[in-house]
Amino acid sequence: MTGARAAVEGTNLQVQGGSPQLQRRISTPASTIGPWLPDGELGAALADGLARVEAALVQAVGSEHAFIREAAGHLMSAGGKRFRPMLALLAAQLGDPRAPGVTESAVVCELTHLATLYHDDVMDEADVRRGAQSANSRWTNSIAILTGDLLFARASDLLADLGPEAVRIQAQTFERLVTGQIRETVGAETGVDPVDHYLDVLADKTGSLVATSARFGASFAGVDAALVAELTAFAEEVGVAFQLSDDLLDIVSEDGASGKSPGTDLREGIATLPVLFALAGDDPADARLRELVARPVTDDAEHAEALALLRSSAALARADDVLAQYADRARARLAGVPAGDVRDALSALCDYVVTRTS
Repeated sequence: MTGARAAVEGTNLQVQGGSPQLQRRISTPASTIGPWLPDGELGAALADGLARVEAALVQAVGSEHAFIREAAGHLMSAGGKRFRPMLALLAAQLGDPRAPGVTESAVVCELTHLATLYHDDVMDEADVRRGAQSANSRWTNSIAILTGDLLFARASDLLADLGPEAVRIQAQTFERLVTGQIRETVGAETGVDPVDHYLDVLADKTGSLVATSARFGASFAGVDAALVAELTAFAEEVGVAFQLSDDLLDIVSEDGASGKSPGTDLREGIATLPVLFALAGDDPADARLRELVARPVTDDAEHAEALALLRSSAALARADDVLAQYADRARARLAGVPAGDVRDALSALCDYVVTRTS
């Protein structure tokens, strides 16, 4: 196996001048999102780019203080899909992928994402993240919040060297992230369809940073402005689709393939799209399902019952349809991308988000 898939499988990618500790970190899988990635020349270029991103991430979470080093590197070392930097690197392939700012901006986006995970776990009172103990569970809420703040600071430090326009784009993206989190926390306003509210929240909380990743990668690589705009729009659509597929995996996964125990959202009372569709229905056959999912499902027997009912429900099928619609809209955005390996890879990503099982 060659190219980016080799990086996914854990090929030992060497970083010149790196310490033994750094080399060990880079030899771990750089991404777990590999099935859609290309082999050949493009795959090799992406693998090389991912290695540079990983090396920069290791440096970005470093500290002279051992505890801070451990806490800041906790989620990064747990793995992850590296979805955002991968999109940045792939978009950059349409220009000069080695141009100054491409790797740095990809690292900024991943650090921002990692920082939000520390904060999300506090808000959700999560015990597990990426199959490992969450930072708030391992230490305390205060440590998790402060570690997230530290990663935001490290991202800002890198960003400062990328110019005022990049700083402005990141600030606008961060505003959308926070806006989405606030709107999710307070719920839909009176008169607003809960499904519309939910999808708007996903666009802000997830789609915005995914979009900025592609925008940064393409922009710093010197891609034409019109194509940058199309890639940005593509990435926002596919980012929402990816989050929708995560939410569906939380229901249909039998083994916690999403990095969480199956049905975690149900236990926490988080109403994802299938639950919202179930609650909005009026079919008498779904009365028990609506009764269960109208509140956090903490009892083990009721939790198993709710999962079984959701897995066979029309609500889940409707949510699948919405996921497919987002993937189709993303694919349609690729009409302006030059034919070739990059467009093929982006199109394969659209297929992957609909069919993924992890």
